[in-house]
Amino acid sequence: MAAIRERRLALLGGGFSTDDDGLLDDWVLGQVRAPRPKVCFVPTASGDAPDYVGQFHAAFQARACEAAVLHLFRRELDDDALRAFLLGQDVIYVGGGNTANLLAVWRAHSVDRLLREAFDHGVLLCGISAGANCWAEGSLTDSFGPLTHLSDGLALLSGSVCPHYDSEPGRRSSYRAAVARGALPAGWAVEDGVGALFTDGRLTDSVTRTPQARLYRVEPDGEGGAEEYAQSCRLLVPTAAAPPVARP
Repeated sequence: MAAIRERRLALLGGGFSTDDDGLLDDWVLGQVRAPRPKVCFVPTASGDAPDYVGQFHAAFQARACEAAVLHLFRRELDDDALRAFLLGQDVIYVGGGNTANLLAVWRAHSVDRLLREAFDHGVLLCGISAGANCWAEGSLTDSFGPLTHLSDGLALLSGSVCPHYDSEPGRRSSYRAAVARGALPAGWAVEDGVGALFTDGRLTDSVTRTPQARLYRVEPDGEGGAEEYAQSCRLLVPTAAAPPVARP
């Protein structure tokens, strides 16, 4: 009988592109049992920005893992090689940028289908900002300029997501309003510094690199508004083995 594979994904409120301590990236790698995990960075939402790719290499080549990047704006792999590449990863780490553009490019290359297959095969999916939005049914996004709702995610996580809940003006009020009026389903608001792990659709771990950062469950209150419920988060602490993040 084939082993049952857990379907896991993580929403990140930080990582190598924003933090110097590497705590959230180490937490992500700690979810993988392989002694030297294969980690693929997907920078589609930024248009495969070279500086962003450089940050990833600087951060992950210093760790005990095999770091790779999936470029779609200058794609080199055919369909079979692309499938084998993505299903061969232990972690697929999606960067920030424009959520709507990300989803459109993925669908043009059938990456959305391949990511769903990788998810079903036990590959850990994670990401920050647009890379967190994409996994849910819907999200709050600035893909079109002003903040608005986007009901066009991959739906690997039920409900909706709002990143940068505490750090970008208008995020908190806009997300609560979208959930209250039903433009977005109930979901998860991620403050900067937080990591949230979902296993088979259930929240199974939530962590923070700063004592004040929180993860919230946001739901309609039944009276035309929305209520948020803070989730308990473990505080991540540095270890002597954690390498500093080098900035290119």
